[in-house]
Amino acid sequence: MSDKGILEINDILNEYSNDIQEGITREAESVAKEAVSELKVTSPIRTGKYRKGWRVKTTKGRGFVECIVHNSTNYQLTHLLEKPHLKRNGGITTPKVHIKPVEEKSKKEYEQKVENIIKNGG
Repeated sequence: MSDKGILEINDILNEYSNDIQEGITREAESVAKEAVSELKVTSPIRTGKYRKGWRVKTTKGRGFVECIVHNSTNYQLTHLLEKPHLKRNGGITTPKVHIKPVEEKSKKEYEQKVENIIKNGG
């Protein structure tokens, strides 16, 4: 095989890789935004800063994307609402699980979308 043929194959593989990475980045951001929307609806505290404080922090780099869904206003409440803990005057709180179901749904959805991207070439 000539050098020209190898270079053409290399260009095709690079283009394919870039298409895959762009598709994965696009879907990661999309799934994270959907998770934020769902958390705003399913949060047990219906009014105030907690419900409205859900955000996505996206970090992109060469060959990776990271989307972190977090509560920017009342981040301390996320653990207190999800997990049971002792009350000030005795007793234990009832957990209000609302993050874990959204996380599991988002992970499954993201995995399916990435599989489709890879199968379809971007």
